Amino acid sequence: MKRILLVEDETAIADTVTYALRADGHEVRHCLDGGAALQAMDDGAFDLAILDVGLPDISGFALCGELRRRAPLPVVFLTAQASEAERVLGFDLGADDYIAKPFSLRELLARVRVALRRATPPAHETPAAPGGFAHDVEGRRIRYHGHPLDLTRYEYGLLAALLARPGAVLTRAQLMDRVWGDALGSGDRTVDTHVKTLRGKLRQIAPGADPLRTHRGIGYSLDLD
Repeated sequence: MKRILLVEDETAIADTVTYALRADGHEVRHCLDGGAALQAMDDGAFDLAILDVGLPDISGFALCGELRRRAPLPVVFLTAQASEAERVLGFDLGADDYIAKPFSLRELLARVRVALRRATPPAHETPAAPGGFAHDVEGRRIRYHGHPLDLTRYEYGLLAALLARPGAVLTRAQLMDRVWGDALGSGDRTVDTHVKTLRGKLRQIAPGADPLRTHRGIGYSLDLD
């Protein structure tokens, strides 16, 4: 069973799609607008998102960017106006597929299955664990030396950003953009504070190790050697 986030403000369409997805064996969370979708992402991880382009509070394109800040996941856009320019924009934003209304439910289900297959690694593949880290990207979970880390949303985002570029120095501005992009009132000191709390949680598991490196006046890196 895969968890699917459906963001569609037309309830008749949403009810039909939800029924079809559940009949196909998926768990579905339906949201009427972008704000509810972002809250749903904060409540738990999803395997795929189906987004209406024309939402009442935010465009589906903008919502895609906000969702991707929280976790990587495949996205299928629904739209009433599938112009070439709009499709190109959607694919440039990283859309996995684009379906114009009205659409066939059989086609929608087929495209969802394809997008999920592309996003799911083969069963024999296991996450690498350099430096004692094991990152379950889909589940938004990180283990350190075999122990699950109890991380806040921003601690997870910070560590995930550093794990994605091991050894690379990321500036405070880069980390702010990747992790705190939606928190307009945050400043550079926010990064330092979260690095401190994250370092404390890592030391509770491995007191003799300190993989988080501080580069004074620049930013931070993660040493996995």
